Amino acid sequence: MNERLRAGYGAGPLHALVLLAGFTLGGWVVFLVAGEATVWRMLLWFVGAAVAHDLVLFPFYTGLDRLLLRATGTDPATRRALLNHVRAPALGAGLLFLVFLPGILDLGQGTYQAATGQPRVSYWARWLAVSGALFALSGIVLAIRWPRLRRHRPPGTSAWSR
Repeated sequence: MNERLRAGYGAGPLHALVLLAGFTLGGWVVFLVAGEATVWRMLLWFVGAAVAHDLVLFPFYTGLDRLLLRATGTDPATRRALLNHVRAPALGAGLLFLVFLPGILDLGQGTYQAATGQPRVSYWARWLAVSGALFALSGIVLAIRWPRLRRHRPPGTSAWSR
């Protein structure tokens, strides 16, 4: 049993127990410090976020990355440059989307107006503009670096090492 756990988990049962105890203690401290009366709602939110990431987001962006990897050329330096110039703005756009999700999807209009007295303005167009600017800037940087990347270089050297 111990060998099966070590093969599947990567460590022994003591490690798993200590990790579980640490997460439990850390979670309890967060709940006490936050003074949140609805502990179960917070716990549900954290578990939901972990499940949504692990079961939905991770397979989605890993699959997209593998598709991009297959679509690029065979030269490793060119492939890495192209992928990184897509990955970086995609990461920025994705993180902005997650942080500003309620504003982008126009959620909580009544609560916002009751709290501020101002009508809620949608962030959808702003998020699209910022995301487009991130991809455009990345494309411009890639276009500037492209001639240097495509120059003949000795085998085993990277275009970015100069």
